[in-house]
Amino acid sequence: MSDIKIDADAAREALKKLSPRLGLIIPGIVVLAGAFTSYFTVPTDSEAVVLRFGKYNRTAAPGLNFKLPFWFETKEIIPVERRLKMEFGYGTEGSTNPFQSRPKEYYEEQSMITGDKNAAAVEWVIQYRISDPEAYLFKVRDPEETMRDASESVMREVVGDRTVDEVITIGRESIATDALIKLQELVDLYELGLKIDQLQLKNVNPPRQVQASFNEVNQAQQDKTKQINVAEGLYNKAVPKGEGEADQKISAAEGEKLQRVNEATGDAERFLALFKEYQKAPEITRQRLYLEKIQDVLPRLKNKFIMDGEASKPLPLLDLNNALNGKGRSR
Repeated sequence: MSDIKIDADAAREALKKLSPRLGLIIPGIVVLAGAFTSYFTVPTDSEAVVLRFGKYNRTAAPGLNFKLPFWFETKEIIPVERRLKMEFGYGTEGSTNPFQSRPKEYYEEQSMITGDKNAAAVEWVIQYRISDPEAYLFKVRDPEETMRDASESVMREVVGDRTVDEVITIGRESIATDALIKLQELVDLYELGLKIDQLQLKNVNPPRQVQASFNEVNQAQQDKTKQINVAEGLYNKAVPKGEGEADQKISAAEGEKLQRVNEATGDAERFLALFKEYQKAPEITRQRLYLEKIQDVLPRLKNKFIMDGEASKPLPLLDLNNALNGKGRSR
């Protein structure tokens, strides 16, 4: 191949003709580049932290914003309205948040010791937002990792104050509430720029090695509670019934008592009234009482005999019984 020969004079002539054009093209490119780098758009769920020469300058709201071109000012888009998630002791595949979970070798973070020296496997999840973009970017290095460590520390503290029964059964809600309060206090103290919206316990179980035994104990406790509830139900049914029957018998006895007292009081008052009349006229009162008693007794007798005081036997011809019944013989 033959060597290419360049005419030096022709090259100089061409450069002279191009020089005025380059003087216009290069500034134009600079102006266009500056124009394109002097504005930016912030999504509705985010805010932008504007840095001037690498130092915080201001926070830009959602929408169209302007800044100094090129590298004089740069921006960091922070999704302040987006709810983020962190999972502890387990992980959900396909998550977009790189801080949502750790690799499986870190799942041992779920192993904890309760206040009564028992082991428990606790899985929990927190939902949070970036509340202060400036603090989030500049106050602490790796704020998410710091919050993960703080969350694990707080959960171990709260679980360590409860018994294993509280952790696994009845105390889950109070554990979540206490852990949320303590964790938010640490986040504010460390100035992470994060706001925790929710902390929720997921699966809480005894370790796999003792899970079968624990289930048996739990089943026995449930059976015990069931039997107690059945016994209390029978007690609540039998006791009110017995108390009602007792009240009924007491009321009946009180009524009979009152009746007998009233009858006795009436008899006593009647006797006293008769005695008072008797004292006024003894003979007449005695005669009246005798006649009243005879009038009450005679109708009850089947056979009646009237005898003279000196006679030794009844009169044979006087048929008083048939005469009283209207069956006497006519004369």
